[in-house]
Amino acid sequence: MTYRKRIAILMSLDSAIVLTAIFLSSYILYNTFALREDVLIISAIVLFLSHHALALFYGLYQKAWEYASIGELFIIFNTVTVSILLAALTQYLFYGNIMLRALLVTWMLHMLMIGGSRFAWRMFRDNWFQNIKGKKRTLIIGAGAGGTMVVRQLLSSQESDLHPVAFLDDDPKKEKIQFLGVPVKGKVQDVIEVVKREKIEHIIIAAPSMDRFKLNEVFDLCSETQIRTQTMPKMEDILTGKVSVNQFKDVEVEDLLGREPVELDIETVSKYLTNKTVLITGAGGSIGSEICRQVSQFSPDKIILLGHGENSIYKIERELRGELSGNFTIEPVIADIKDRERMFGLMKHYQPDVVYHAAAHKHVPLMEYNPLEAVKNNVFGTKNIAEAAHEAGIGTFVLVSSDKAVNPTNVMGSTKRVAEMVIQQLNQQSDTNFVAVRFGNVLGSRGSVIPLFKQQIAKGGPVTVTHPEMTRYFMTIPEASRLVIQAGALARGGEIFVLDMGEPVKIVDLAKNLIKLSGFTEDEIDIVYSGKRPGEKMYEELLNKTEEMERQVFPKIYIGKSVLSEQRPINQITNDLLNIEQEDVRDYLVNLANGRYDKVEPLSYLKSLS
Repeated sequence: MTYRKRIAILMSLDSAIVLTAIFLSSYILYNTFALREDVLIISAIVLFLSHHALALFYGLYQKAWEYASIGELFIIFNTVTVSILLAALTQYLFYGNIMLRALLVTWMLHMLMIGGSRFAWRMFRDNWFQNIKGKKRTLIIGAGAGGTMVVRQLLSSQESDLHPVAFLDDDPKKEKIQFLGVPVKGKVQDVIEVVKREKIEHIIIAAPSMDRFKLNEVFDLCSETQIRTQTMPKMEDILTGKVSVNQFKDVEVEDLLGREPVELDIETVSKYLTNKTVLITGAGGSIGSEICRQVSQFSPDKIILLGHGENSIYKIERELRGELSGNFTIEPVIADIKDRERMFGLMKHYQPDVVYHAAAHKHVPLMEYNPLEAVKNNVFGTKNIAEAAHEAGIGTFVLVSSDKAVNPTNVMGSTKRVAEMVIQQLNQQSDTNFVAVRFGNVLGSRGSVIPLFKQQIAKGGPVTVTHPEMTRYFMTIPEASRLVIQAGALARGGEIFVLDMGEPVKIVDLAKNLIKLSGFTEDEIDIVYSGKRPGEKMYEELLNKTEEMERQVFPKIYIGKSVLSEQRPINQITNDLLNIEQEDVRDYLVNLANGRYDKVEPLSYLKSLS
């Protein structure tokens, strides 16, 4: 329906209502329409004109009445009341008297018919116009602002295949109360009973402020019903227009981690990044690309996206130029950190203020089979970019490290520890603030175990777990990236920042959660144990015995200090690594990274004699 046609229909309807109200009030009071009484006709004309003028002024004809609420009712009240007052003023000025009873009855009829006509359309649309046949009977968990927002959207949407029939809420004040015609049928713990009684086919958890511990409990209850369970989007995403209310998402394993979101110190980070040139290595990777997204929110002058894979760099470049566009320059650079001359040239050319070094080989078993590649990328690549940063005199260099650098038993962890040693020793002779940030596994990264588990579940199982007691620390990619950025803002030089990873999670529990999230039971999808892989530890640590957790410098960020005097000169280490045979690399790295220098020295001595 066009705007003009809509206005014409509403004005015609209101004209009939206004005239009916005043003449009907006369009939009710005096048993006559009194059509010939001048006072009534003049009052009708004033009421008619003032109503339309006020309706246009208050935007009454622009309202979408299928979404009518208290706000619209208040506008109707203002329009009708002021119209009646103007009619009363006209009667007093022309006739010296006010037909008070007639105007009061007219006001009541006017309100009833104007409001009734609008809300009747909404009721008609909500209850009859929509065809609920074929729609899934939906249970809404949470009868607060989020829940009522979801119900309102579902009731007004013809496209949705969901129909809300009941709420569950733990607030005793809401028991047996109806919201938008949908009743509260019990508490959250009653979900299994309510699903059976109400023949529920779909569940939506509509409590965006619910902490993840509570979400775990609620989801465990919902999973027992074997009904698909989804959550509403985050409130900030709805308010900023990123998503609509009815864009529900499946519960992800990230939602069940039991960790509170990270809040950045916006003022400190802004001073550190705003109007600065920022270079990110590994910018196309899981952590690197998220660092790019986070940095872009602080209005830098330039972001340099450095990576070896052209496709991944292309993707993050297009994203930054599109959805996250801002008033900053984006420079995509395809380069290999192992190319020392190229790194020095880039650093000299761009002169960045901050470098986030996220490029690395991170896959533990693969690096066991390819130790020299791990050394080239993780050790020599870090040395190249760090020494280039030192020579260019940049402000801050942040190495993205790993908890596997602590007491490492594998090649990957050992190379990350040696990379830490590289930047710590450089920090002693440089004006650049070199720091490292350690954290554990990130959920959703390309090397995460989760995609593998999902593939195995999709094929009907089994899900392979290395050992029933295998544990790991986990955090989400956005959380890890925010903490890396915050740690960089806190850098004074030489620190190893350790992120609070929360409680370690058993890998088998992660697998069980994913099975439930996929809508299966453990009876349907088997879990089998395949045994530890080369280089794997049963559990990870964040600090070793030669390091101490000095203090918490920010929520979830601690400083761990290494004893630098015990470290080998980095040039001697890298010279050894250049000359060692492949079969000796692993032992050399593990002994070196664990500070067992008595076992490292003979190897260098023998090589010098050959």
